Amino acid sequence: MKLPAYPRTKPSGVEWLGDVPEHWEVKRLKTSAICWVSNVDKVHAEDELPVRLCNYTDVYYHDHITPDMELMETTATADEIRRFGLREGDVIITKDSEEWSDIAVPALVKKSAPDLVCGYHLAIIRSRPKALLGDYLLRAFQSCAVNQQFQVAASGVTRYGLPKASIGDAWIPLPAVAEQRAIAAFLDRETGRVDRLVAKKRELIERLKEKRTALISRTVTRGLPPAAARLPDNPPLKPSALDSLGDIPKHWEVKKLKYLASHETDTGIQIGPFGGMLTELSYDDDGDFKVYGQENTLSGDFTKGQRWLTRDQFLALSNYHISTGDVLFTRKGSIGGCTIVPPGIQPGIIDSDTIRLRINKSAVNTSFILYAFKFSAYLQAQVQEIKRGAILSGLNTATIANLSFIVPPLPEQAAIAAYLDEATAKLDALVGKVEEAMERLQEYRTALITAAVTGKIDVGKAVPAASSTAGIG
Repeated sequence: MKLPAYPRTKPSGVEWLGDVPEHWEVKRLKTSAICWVSNVDKVHAEDELPVRLCNYTDVYYHDHITPDMELMETTATADEIRRFGLREGDVIITKDSEEWSDIAVPALVKKSAPDLVCGYHLAIIRSRPKALLGDYLLRAFQSCAVNQQFQVAASGVTRYGLPKASIGDAWIPLPAVAEQRAIAAFLDRETGRVDRLVAKKRELIERLKEKRTALISRTVTRGLPPAAARLPDNPPLKPSALDSLGDIPKHWEVKKLKYLASHETDTGIQIGPFGGMLTELSYDDDGDFKVYGQENTLSGDFTKGQRWLTRDQFLALSNYHISTGDVLFTRKGSIGGCTIVPPGIQPGIIDSDTIRLRINKSAVNTSFILYAFKFSAYLQAQVQEIKRGAILSGLNTATIANLSFIVPPLPEQAAIAAYLDEATAKLDALVGKVEEAMERLQEYRTALITAAVTGKIDVGKAVPAASSTAGIG
C-alpha cells in the first residue's frame, strides 16, 4: 500500500534524518526532555523499602511497561525511589549492551505505581509534556534514523555503553504535539497489526516444531509409517517392559546401552580427563588440538570454544580422543544434552563434563541413535530419573551404560534415519519460510516507524486499512 507524503519538505540538517516536513522542527532531545541514568541494583536489603524493579530484559522485550507485568520484587532506599521511580509517559532505554544493535532499545511506561522503580543499565527520559509526548518518543527511539545516532555514540570493545550526554545531544524530528499524538496513534494501530501477524507465525513455527518432535519420537519407538514401510496398518507389537514407553514392534529388542558400545577398546563409554590431567592449556585464538565440552554438545557447533592442547598432551590423552560418529553427552549442568561428532573437525579430546559413547556400528546406526536420544520420551524419562539422584555428581559412565535403548534391526534403523532425514528436512524448510516471513514483517515494522517519525508519511491522510500489511509475510 502506498502511503501519502507531505507536500512540502526541507533539509533537516542531519544526515541520517534526510528531509523533513516543512513545518517540523529538528531539535536536540535535551531541549524537550531530561535524562538520567539509574543505579538501583537488585540486591534486597532489610533496611530498605519494597519495590518492583523494571530491569533490562523488561525493557528489551516489551514496548510498554505496566505495573501488572511480572516484575522483580526487591528493595530500594527512599532516595532511590524518589530519584528513579517511574512515571506514566517516561521512556526507558537500554544504556549498555554487548552489541551495538541493542543500544537504546526503548520501552514506554504506559501506567505507573508508587513502587515501580527503574533498575540499573537503563536510562530514564522524561519529556516536557508541552513539547514532546512519551508515545511519540518511544517510536522515535525505535526508528533507524534516530537510533543510529546512539549506536555511533556508544563506546566499548567487548561491551558498549552509551554516555548520558550523547542521549541528550541526539537530534529528533519534532512536529507539533497534536501531530506527534496522531503519529503515535497511527503507529500503535499499524504495528499492532504487524505484531499480531508475527504472533500467528510464531504459533505456526511452534506447531511445526511440535509436529517434528512427535514424528521423530513415534518413528524411533514404533517404526516407519505402515505406508512407507509397506507394512500392515496394525503391525504386531509386544510390551517393552519400560513404564515410559509401552509396546514396541514385536521384532525389536530392548538393550542396555553398554551392549551397543564399541568393544574394540576398553573406552567405549568414557568421561573426559579430570583435574591435573588438563594443565597448561592454551587459550589463544587458534591451535591444532582442541578440548571439546558442553558448548559443543548442546549446540552441535564444534567451532565453539578456545581451549587448546599441545601435540604431546593430545597424544598422551589418547583414551579421550573423539572421532567422527562418536556420541557426546553433557554430564553436568544441562544434563543429558547430546550430539554426534561430525566429520572434518579439528582433532581433540572431551573435557571432564562430557561423556563420549563410541558406538558399535555393526549393532546401531549413528543417525538413528541421535534421533532417539534427542527426541524420544522414553530415553528422556530415564535421564530425568537419573538427574533426580545426580544433582551434584551428574551422569557417569555407569548410568549412561545402563540406559535402556530400543534396537530395531540395523537395516531398519538405517531406513528410519533416512525417512526422518527427508521428513524433518521438509518441516525445517517450512519453518525457514515462516521465519523469513517474520523477518520481512519485522523489517516492514521498522521501516514504517522510521518513515512516520521522519515525516516520510503524512499520517493525517493515511486511511486505516485492514489490508495495510497485505503481501508482507
